[in-house]
Amino acid sequence: MAQDMSNGAANFYTSGRVTVRKVTFRNQYQMNVAGNLFTPNTLDRNARNPAVVVGHPMGAVTEQSANLYATKMAEQGFVAMSVDLLFWGESDGRPRNLVSPDLYAEAFSAAVDFLGTQPFVDRNRIGAIGVCGSGSFVISAAKIDPRLKAIATVSMYDMGAANRNALNHSLTVEQRKQIIAAAAEQRYVEFAGGETQYAKGPDDLDCALAGIDRFEDFLKSIGCPIRFSELGIDGRLIEAYARDTLCIMNDGNGNLPARPPMAGADIVGVLRAAL
Repeated sequence: MAQDMSNGAANFYTSGRVTVRKVTFRNQYQMNVAGNLFTPNTLDRNARNPAVVVGHPMGAVTEQSANLYATKMAEQGFVAMSVDLLFWGESDGRPRNLVSPDLYAEAFSAAVDFLGTQPFVDRNRIGAIGVCGSGSFVISAAKIDPRLKAIATVSMYDMGAANRNALNHSLTVEQRKQIIAAAAEQRYVEFAGGETQYAKGPDDLDCALAGIDRFEDFLKSIGCPIRFSELGIDGRLIEAYARDTLCIMNDGNGNLPARPPMAGADIVGVLRAAL
């Protein structure tokens, strides 16, 4: 399937106006968080500049949308950094692909630690963009970290509610109890050196991909403005982009008043005004 370039959604876009370098820094638990630091080529390194952290979708890595948003923000004059959440990509964490929302949120605060100690970043003008699942994780971080002055989310997804209730609240309380009990018993297995058990996914990836068109039709039918721009296996990734964006300003007291959803093109304007 040809990539949809109509709205600049080129996942592997690079810019001649931006310099990128890999960075690694530790969180409070001494785990390495890996990221990509994007700076405008015209950056005044003798000045203090606004900065944004960009988090990728749940189960993804920086190469899946986070680098794209970071690059575009750097083109607008921001210091921008995409990060691999812990247990994913090049960041630390075992077992791989572990779901740990508290440590995901900590990764955003660790990113602020890193950015706020760079001589060309204004530590009072640091914000974040959370894509899909990271939209919920970054809000969790901002609730307890007033250094995150503004938050923008793109196609935000509440991963906690999704796991507690399942799609359309289809998971009963009794089923949830069974899942929790099974997970608790699995701890004995893994503590004793047994095999790590992972959540189940599609057994046949080709079959799962074949259903994407039907899934997209379903999303359109309920008014969800998501567009799949690329399909494939291995390095060819499934990408989803949404037009609706939620922007939040942190008042520093744990209160996060939300502005109404707005067009994605307004992310830059809102963050620029807030930072």
